[in-house]
Amino acid sequence: MGRPRIHDAALRDRLLDLAAEAVAAGGVGALSVRSLARRANTSTTAVYTLFGGMPGLTEGLYARAFDRLGAGQRGVGAGDDPLDDIVALGRAYRETALTDPNAYRMMFGDFAAPDQMPDELGDCAARTFEPLVEAVHRAASQGLLPPDPDANAIATALWANVHGLVTLELGAFRPSAATDPAEFFETAVRAVVDGWRTYA
Repeated sequence: MGRPRIHDAALRDRLLDLAAEAVAAGGVGALSVRSLARRANTSTTAVYTLFGGMPGLTEGLYARAFDRLGAGQRGVGAGDDPLDDIVALGRAYRETALTDPNAYRMMFGDFAAPDQMPDELGDCAARTFEPLVEAVHRAASQGLLPPDPDANAIATALWANVHGLVTLELGAFRPSAATDPAEFFETAVRAVVDGWRTYA
């Protein structure tokens, strides 16, 4: 019988979870190999074995967060109405953020900008935007949104709306007089999509 694997995928995931919590609570400066190993009840050797050190750990955090966001966006798929798809993408974005707020804050807080990471991680972040751009292209081709050979401008505006709403909700800054968060989000996103539609 072979020796059991001590430094396995389960430990890797646990270390990433604990590292994400530490970063969300105190920023990147709050994270160290020694403190992380202590919280995970493992050795610093395990952290170095699995990640190669702090740079590998932070890159692992960043990549995992964007992988999960991208998976949620791709999971929406393409339906018959691209405007409904755009709203659904916003809904999936919110769900990802609410499910793992630590990861969301790493992606869009002061954790790291894409241009501060290796190219492959920057590409990973950029790919999360592709489903929205594709939906905007489809909507424009059907005359539902303004014709634009570069859908990035409209997609960026739509993303900014969703991102702002989610950030306010996570930070508990949404006005208390607003309706149920999910209902408020849906109404706000559809209003912005309808606003763009008037320019078609």
